[in-house]
Amino acid sequence: MGIFDKFKLGLSKSSKNISSGLNDLIFKRKIDKNMLDELEDFLIQSDVGTESARELREKFANTKIDPKNSEKDKIFKIFSSYVCEILKPLEKNLENLNENKPNVILIAGVNGVGKTTTIGKLGKILGQNNKKIVFGAADTFRAAAVDQLEIWAKKINADIIKSEEGADPASVAYKSLEHAKNNNFDYLLIDTAGRLQNKKNLMDEFKKITKVIKKIDSHAPHETFLILDATTGQSAINQVEEFKKITPITGIIMTKLDGTAKGGILLAIGKKFKLPIVALGMGEKEDDLQKFNSEYFSDALMHS
Repeated sequence: MGIFDKFKLGLSKSSKNISSGLNDLIFKRKIDKNMLDELEDFLIQSDVGTESARELREKFANTKIDPKNSEKDKIFKIFSSYVCEILKPLEKNLENLNENKPNVILIAGVNGVGKTTTIGKLGKILGQNNKKIVFGAADTFRAAAVDQLEIWAKKINADIIKSEEGADPASVAYKSLEHAKNNNFDYLLIDTAGRLQNKKNLMDEFKKITKVIKKIDSHAPHETFLILDATTGQSAINQVEEFKKITPITGIIMTKLDGTAKGGILLAIGKKFKLPIVALGMGEKEDDLQKFNSEYFSDALMHS
């Protein structure tokens, strides 16, 4: 299966929702203010965000559309071109992460978003071309997270540094970077806790992790990726806002797009925060984390 086919499959629920909604509104109705109001409401309900919904409404209002004659492709192209225009500048090129060795990537996100699985899949992508990967299991409050990371380490032939349950996450991060530095690793991916309800503790934890790894490498962490779950819709926006208060975010990875019709949320987040987009999780399999491509995403979103 080609990469675009994976995007199409992963976004099929979102695509069906958006394209059928546009179809019902535009091709079966007269283009007037009421229809445009309904279109804007529909787009907001599809999680593309109020600003994008308003701008798309303007685009449709200023396009000559004859419901009887206009081709669907023309209408869908307006939508997909807009999505691509917003998201294209946000593509994060993973090839550029090679500048530091080891490249230290801190992984953030609330519990339940698929953080540990995503670390494993990201490790597999970064481990191509014989790059050496080590995982730092610094989510020491969840034994399951450490066990899961260990399974992934074996699966992709990565090292893992861990400690006993409840250990100080910063000490695990420190040991992980020490190991990565001494053994000439290319990438260190550090898992972190995601108990957002206890924000003060989480903030202190991130500060401490950052402080101790800077003792080894003053530029670390080189990246901090936030993992978001597409099925949570609008609450993903709140998570970005909260984590931005805790730590600087250099990229986002959105998971579980295959399980929801709320794929439009990526557009809302891109428009609002302008954070780089690293990759999208579109299934359970090992290879279902795809590097973000705005053209594939925008075309697949309109490919019902």
